[in-house]
Amino acid sequence: MSTESVGTRFRDLLTHKRSIGFGLEHLGYLTLKFPKAVALFVLALSILAISQIPRANVDGDLLRVYANSGHEYDAYKHLADTFGTFENDVYLLVTSPKLTEPQVLERMRELAFELELNEFAAGTLSPFSLRKPAEGGGTLPAVPEEMTDPAQVAAAMTDLQQNDPMMRNLINPDLSGVVMIMFPNPDLAKGGNIKTMIAQLKELAASFESEDIHVELTGPPIWTSEMLDASVQDQVKFTIYGFALGALIALFSLRSFWGAIIVAATPFVAVMWTMGIVLLFFGSFSFLTIIVTTLVLVICFAESLFFIFNWLAYWRDGMDPTKAVDETVRHMGAASGLTMLTTLVSFASLSLTPGQGIQEFSLAGTIGSLLLFTCLMTFLPLMLKTAIRLGLKLPKTPSFALTAPIPVSWFLATRFGRPIAVGAIIVTFLLLIPYALIQPRFSFEDFMTEGSTALQAAESIDQGVGGVAPLYVRVPLKEGVASVGDADFQTIKKVHEILEKHLGANKVISAASFKHYADSGFTRDEIFSAVGPFMKRRFVTDDNTQALVTGFMPTIIESDELRRLVDNVESDIKAAGIEDTEVGGFRILTTFATDNIVRGLQLDLTFSVLVNLFLIGFAFMSWRVALASTIPNLFPILGTEAYLYFTGAGLQLTTVMALTIAFGIAVDDTIHFLSHYLQERREHRRNHLDAVKHTMERIGGAIVATTIILCAGTAIVAFSELPQVALFGSLFVITLALALLGDLFILPALLVAGGRFFHPLGGIKMADAPHPLDEPDEPAPAGRTAPGE
Repeated sequence: MSTESVGTRFRDLLTHKRSIGFGLEHLGYLTLKFPKAVALFVLALSILAISQIPRANVDGDLLRVYANSGHEYDAYKHLADTFGTFENDVYLLVTSPKLTEPQVLERMRELAFELELNEFAAGTLSPFSLRKPAEGGGTLPAVPEEMTDPAQVAAAMTDLQQNDPMMRNLINPDLSGVVMIMFPNPDLAKGGNIKTMIAQLKELAASFESEDIHVELTGPPIWTSEMLDASVQDQVKFTIYGFALGALIALFSLRSFWGAIIVAATPFVAVMWTMGIVLLFFGSFSFLTIIVTTLVLVICFAESLFFIFNWLAYWRDGMDPTKAVDETVRHMGAASGLTMLTTLVSFASLSLTPGQGIQEFSLAGTIGSLLLFTCLMTFLPLMLKTAIRLGLKLPKTPSFALTAPIPVSWFLATRFGRPIAVGAIIVTFLLLIPYALIQPRFSFEDFMTEGSTALQAAESIDQGVGGVAPLYVRVPLKEGVASVGDADFQTIKKVHEILEKHLGANKVISAASFKHYADSGFTRDEIFSAVGPFMKRRFVTDDNTQALVTGFMPTIIESDELRRLVDNVESDIKAAGIEDTEVGGFRILTTFATDNIVRGLQLDLTFSVLVNLFLIGFAFMSWRVALASTIPNLFPILGTEAYLYFTGAGLQLTTVMALTIAFGIAVDDTIHFLSHYLQERREHRRNHLDAVKHTMERIGGAIVATTIILCAGTAIVAFSELPQVALFGSLFVITLALALLGDLFILPALLVAGGRFFHPLGGIKMADAPHPLDEPDEPAPAGRTAPGE
């Protein structure tokens, strides 16, 4: 095709107002008109992306997911700003069958001392770091030093465990172990330093391991570290296996090694671009944004395979392979533009829900959608033309296995079209019932890695001395004196008693925990001096205007149970006449904020479905097309939500996101089907049934192949060690599998059964004007037949 011919048709395209791709296919025409300039653009974007990839890292801060998500986050941040950072506290569970042996006890004291000297420690709390007021003034170690007899050790430790409220949370009742807590310096323990801190603590713990002493680490930083490691491992596995599976499926589908390489190259470039630009925008990946690269990988594989299928079909029909590339850009560009828009709308709709993590995932997905379409319209045509010039041969016909369902689908549509259509409509409407009834669900355990040793250690602490899931109550003080006045102390004591009522005895610490020392004649000023300035700030602010009461909940607690606990605590505090208190904590933040986020995401899903169905109807300028696409695309979403409802899984953070994105992807096959169907009606003047049958025969195999690629690519995610990510992958596969049933069986049945209703389709007369990439009508040279004749 001459440059002048393409240029003339390209100018004509600017007046073509009824493109279903809203003109996005112009990018493909630019590639055909200015291949060298576009090649330089592809190269420049690739260099930019590659330059960012060495910076790739995953930020393990869970607060990034919930930042700016609403009242719960604001309350938690206020607590952290007032009393210090809580989510970085590290717990050491130190156990020994010989704890009462003096040499073992002293070895544990050495561990506590080394922990205090750690460069990341702003303070520590352990039986060995606590001190008690001395009768003659000054302080003494809470655990006496230089004990020489096991009976003496046992008596001293038992007395502390039973009579010192602080020790009850640090010493196991059976004297089988103690808990040590390190409070990291928030200025040092952030970013990449957290990994260094944990490595140092693991090395310290290992140096004290022996037959008599066993040390386990747990707490939010350890949990996050395990999640981070699993997330990075997942990304490596997903990328490698995703490419391998995609390439193998492409090889099986196309029966061509080089065809499979071409199909795999486009997703490779799209993933590289997405990683680089996301890193350029955010500086790092989060637990959510890292999923985007896998989604881009599988979506681009599917779209690339669709493109290749269409290109090969034109080539097999006798068209010159180079011109077949142009023709594929012409026929697929608009449809691919529309599919990109539906996926983009699904990602963008998530931004309606507050929360930094959701906002970043939404923006990263939007960026990925734009980049994969750009790659499809620029890199892929250029690569195909290069491969043709290098001598690429026409591959064999697609595998029969891909087209095997098509005759069955056509038989069912023509013989049982009406009952299938009616049944699909009834079932889809019935599935609205569980959609309306399903409720949000949050379980902290679902965010932990499978078989987490840190989680097991936390549960051991739960069973022994307390817990590693703190619940905080901020109590305003009225007197503001240096050592907490009597009225304020009574207020703290009352809140302390309320928390103990709900959490159990010895599960709460506060300024009231030191009552036994006050009863022994020590002033509160002497008591706070004994615990030191850092620990004092865990009970009372430096300006003595606010106090903190801390209760320890079980590590694993269901969201409904936690909600009831918080409601009961707040009700009892209010009934006691104590005003302006604030209940918070990381577990409260994650549970309550997740509930609100999930409800928002459910609305986003509904909004995405409605907008995308409207977008399809508007693009095709036909409400009949929008109606035809409704049932095949609502069915998989509602079917998956019904599965969640009846299995009791409920709606979780990643499940709603999976459904939203899966809908945006699932609708792609419907768009390609309807686009090809309408082209057959308008350009080739086929009647309704012939157009449906030809569409099924022409792209049915591509729909099967792309769905297999999408399912295989996301099925890998289902094997993640992170339950939430694994559930994301499982639901994605279920939704796409149901979408395949919708496109291969429900949609043809609806079109056939509604023959009279759909027969008028054709409002957009695409053949009324010459297409900008059409060759001028010239007689074919002698001895040569025009393509297609």
